[in-house]
Amino acid sequence: MGDQDSELPEYSAPLSEPVQGGAQGPVNGRSEHTYSLENSKGQKWLFLVVKSRSRDSLSLPTYYAGDVISGRTEINVIKSESIKAVTISVTAGTTSVGQEEQLFLKIENELWNPNMILPDGTKVSKFSKGIYSWPFEVTLPTETEVQDGTAKKKFPLPPTFSERASPAYIDYKLFVTIKRGALRVNQTLSTSFGYNIITRADPPSSLRQLAYREGSPLIGPKGDPEGWKVLPPVSIKGTFFGSKDAVVDCTLAIATPLTYARASPLPLTITLTSEDNHALDLLSSPSSIQLLLVRSMATGSDATSEDISRRSNNFFLENVARAVFWPSSEGSKEDGRRVLSGEVDIKNIFKPSFMFPRFTVRVCFSLR
Repeated sequence: MGDQDSELPEYSAPLSEPVQGGAQGPVNGRSEHTYSLENSKGQKWLFLVVKSRSRDSLSLPTYYAGDVISGRTEINVIKSESIKAVTISVTAGTTSVGQEEQLFLKIENELWNPNMILPDGTKVSKFSKGIYSWPFEVTLPTETEVQDGTAKKKFPLPPTFSERASPAYIDYKLFVTIKRGALRVNQTLSTSFGYNIITRADPPSSLRQLAYREGSPLIGPKGDPEGWKVLPPVSIKGTFFGSKDAVVDCTLAIATPLTYARASPLPLTITLTSEDNHALDLLSSPSSIQLLLVRSMATGSDATSEDISRRSNNFFLENVARAVFWPSSEGSKEDGRRVLSGEVDIKNIFKPSFMFPRFTVRVCFSLR
């Protein structure tokens, strides 16, 4: 058995960015979430009630691109008091570790001021003891305009991102504010909520659809060119059996379209070519190929740049999955050529990739 050079070239190919879905309309909701604020005597006096797509009321509210957040806010006035205004707001921002949050979204709707009538049709300048309620709806936009470098640009709203030890976070918040008069402190009740982007992939090639229906092996790039994105080859140089030098060209093909559902496999093929059949036999062993799905996270002012240095203090890499391979069913072993089929498991916990100023998440393949 021979030794290969430990430093093999990295082989990367970016996967496509998620595609934003259209407006989803009002959320009737699977769950209703209730939040409250107490006074110094432990009495609950301010309530925020929202409906969302979450599976249960104990989880954070969850919404999709274009959803309408609906709910109500209630005030239990224990003794007569004056209020300047009642507002409902949505904010979203990115926070890099050790830095202050930078907002990229702020929506504020005024539910009441002294010039407006109450939901029951009455008009007051001072609230008497009792319960007052205001329904609200806040439409989540699908994009926002933010500073990217030297210019303002429109970007799709990024998804909520909060992982342990992450270099940056994206947080969405909904809050109601009771505004008081001069020399009095405003009071706020808030909750974070999850925001998810929607990805809709185009259907696979007709030949791949046929293979899925029949339960047959997938046809490779040679027989189904529409079903694959073939990446430029890379050369692997190594020393085999202690003294023999060889060069093997490796070509990776990724199933199209380049958008994949979580909890599903991503089909791959690898074609190896060389003038040295012994080197081919060694490298075409499924256990010899280390193809990794790598997630990169870029922060800072050049996060959206494709040329961001991989040695930058604002660039972070994480191996998230490893592909598995087996000998291809397409044809027998050819002189100077080997073909392997494979797949990588897109786990359900994977976060979608996105491009956004000051925090961008990408995925790529790396052959080592």
